[in-house]
Order: sequence, then C-alpha cells, then structure tokens
Amino acid sequence: MFAKRQSALAAAAGAPPEPRSRVAMEPVLNALKKPPVAAGAAGVFVIGAAALFVAVLGDPRAGAPTASAVLERPVAADTAPTGAEAFGFSGLDIYQDLGPIDPALMGEGGAAGGEALITLPDGASVASGQGFSAPVRAPSNPLPKAPIAGLFQPGPSGPLPRIAADGRVPAQAYARPFRSNGKPMVALVVGGLGLNSATTRAAIERLPAEVTLSFVPYAEGLQTWIDMARAHGHEVMIELPMEPTGYPDNDPGPYTLLSSGGADDVAVKLDWLLARATGYFGVTNYLGDRFATSDEGVTALMTNLRQRGLAFLDDGSMRRRPGAFARASADRVVDEEQTPAAILRQFNALEAAAKTNGAALGTGFSYPVTVEAAARWTAGLEARGLQLAPASAMTRRPGR
Repeated sequence: MFAKRQSALAAAAGAPPEPRSRVAMEPVLNALKKPPVAAGAAGVFVIGAAALFVAVLGDPRAGAPTASAVLERPVAADTAPTGAEAFGFSGLDIYQDLGPIDPALMGEGGAAGGEALITLPDGASVASGQGFSAPVRAPSNPLPKAPIAGLFQPGPSGPLPRIAADGRVPAQAYARPFRSNGKPMVALVVGGLGLNSATTRAAIERLPAEVTLSFVPYAEGLQTWIDMARAHGHEVMIELPMEPTGYPDNDPGPYTLLSSGGADDVAVKLDWLLARATGYFGVTNYLGDRFATSDEGVTALMTNLRQRGLAFLDDGSMRRRPGAFARASADRVVDEEQTPAAILRQFNALEAAAKTNGAALGTGFSYPVTVEAAARWTAGLEARGLQLAPASAMTRRPGR
C-alpha cells in the first residue's frame, strides 16, 4: 500500500526539476554543516514534507472511525465501604433456591399426612439450592433431648406439651439457658424452617446457638430437624398458621386458625399443630392479621398456651394481645426487603433499639440472604458492645 502511495506522489509531482548549479549552493551547504543549523533545517524539512504529503494525498487515516478519550489517572476512593460491602454480600442479592427435603431426615414424626398447599413469602421456594459462605459451627452446649419426662401428655394426634406435676413448664425447660452480662441484649428468631434441607441445615449449623429457630408444622421430618437444632444448642419454636388478609387465596394451610372458627375450632387445630413435635419452648404466628381481630379466637389460643406452659412470641402484629404463659413481641422484621443492604440496615436499627431500651427482638424468614446476613452480623455483636440472647430471654410473664 505504501509503495502505491509513493508512486502516486511521484506522478502527481511531475518530472524532477533541473538541478541548480553547484556554485550557487555552496554557501548553503557550508552553513548546513554546522550542527545547530543542520538540526533546525532537518526539522523544517520533515514538517514541510509531511505538509506536502497531506496536501497532495490527504490524511491517510481520513475516513477511519475516530474517538477522543480523556486520559486520567484513576483516583482511589476515600470513602469507607458500607457494612454490606465490608461483609462481602455482593453475590447475595440474587437468592439461592432452597433445597429439597433430605430423605435421611424422614424419621418418626415425618410427613404431616396428605398434602398441604401453603403460601410462602415472596422470594421463598422449595427448589434445589446453592451453598452458603458463612462457616459451619461445631455443636456446643447441646440442649437436653426432647421430650423431657413429665412435660408431655398423650393427645389425639400425638404427645402434647403440659405443665409438669412439680411445676416445671415447657417455656422454661426447653428454653436455652441464659445469663445477662449487663450489656444491651439483641435476640433474633429465624423462621420458616423445615420446608427444605439446604436452608434449614444452614440455619442450624451456621448461626450461633443463641439464635432461636422457628419451624413450620407441616415440615417432613420435623422432629428430626428439631432434635438436630437442639443438639447444636438452638432453642426452637413451632409456627402456628393464622388467617391472613386475602384468605383463602393467601392460604397458610389446612390447619390455619380462622377468625370465624371459634374456640372449639382453635382447640381442635391446636391439638394437631402442637402434637407435630416436642422440644419447643413456645410458638409464634405465621401471618394472622385477620385472626388477630377475633377476640374469641385469640382468647382461646392464649388460654390454651397458658394452660400448657408455652410462651407466645409474635412478629409485632399482635403486640397488644396479652396471654399465654409468657409473652414477647418483635421490635422489627429484619427482611421485609430481601437485600443484604436492607437487612443490614434493619440489624443496625435493632442494635440502636437495644442500646436505647436495653433489649430488642428481631424476626426474619429463612431466606438464604437472611441466614447469611445473620451469621455475619452476629459475629461482631460483642465487639460492638451488645450481647446476643435467645428469644426466650425476651419473654415476660403476664403481670410481672
């Protein structure tokens, strides 16, 4: 290509001019032999040649795509990373699917009998899942194996909790022992467990023993899951499905406590729900904003729980409803928005509430992002001047 361009240049220039006489050029040649003059002349010659080249042929790069770029040296960020960035949550805002039921966990107290179609929170599923990055914790300070003698009685669907003849109650006997160190206390309940093996196992093995775990009564292998949780030191609760707004389109399952059911309906369904397993210190609500409006239904529920020595913890939606043997209401739900940054903000708010009031209770669903965030958040509580407590430590006896 360059050869053709040079030939074109020669043709356009025409025949070379006649050489001038040597005598006339001698003064010029002598001057050019001096180094400063020679260098300057060479520069002028190069510039002139380039100008002639462009003038005759045009810019050889003309017509090619061009772009201008400002070359700047990148400036290092001088802002501290957010909590979510420091925890390394960047890969968690797309939730892992949940894993299938582990066949090895299908022991006694397994299938609920038949098939229950229940509505899960947005973002939850029972499909196969991926792993978790939080480390597995070695079991420590296991809780006594359930059932404990004297704390159960036969029921139409299985053993039911009861107050022992010597006054022991499930709300205390099955709770994780706790002693305050004087620092503000925070507690966390992670619920929705038992529906899949991946997330349930992760919550049991990767969360501190002080985190309370709440199980779905329809879960297969429920007693085996509860035994595993208690062996890792976790106290546990059973979730009671309660009628929500939008029922039956929004359906927590066939044993849902209904606002229109009355005391007898509540009693029959509790006999089935509470007999699903043993070893829980209390129960909590799953949904239930419509059931909470039923004075008859709520009174029947609380009376039953009080007579059986069970605690009742709600997610904050039934705060004004007293009753049961012991009560507590959550200060906030930590994962209504299921992103690492949003969950971290809720954990920060929970810490602030604990420092203001002395104690704070949070609840969350077993989304993989919640389990992962909780595992990392709890690891730094002591350094931030707080004590992680089991949820049972937040309960209070009515009138005390």
